[in-house]
Amino acid sequence: MADNQQAPRMLYSIPDVMTAISCKRSLIYALIKEGQLERVKIGKRALVTEASLVRFVASKVQAGRNSANAGA
Repeated sequence: MADNQQAPRMLYSIPDVMTAISCKRSLIYALIKEGQLERVKIGKRALVTEASLVRFVASKVQAGRNSANAGA
């Protein structure tokens, strides 16, 4: 990999997820418990997979579109 390229990010810390989707820590953990976000543990760190974060956001965007179309 070239020096100016970063490796793709695959895991996000809980604070990073909080920032990314503008939610509180308690909601992030609730989403993990519900299975909407996937958590992996590395040592003592809890991390959320990028794939589950992308799926979660995409599902919310789709739900918003469906709601808008239902009301039209």
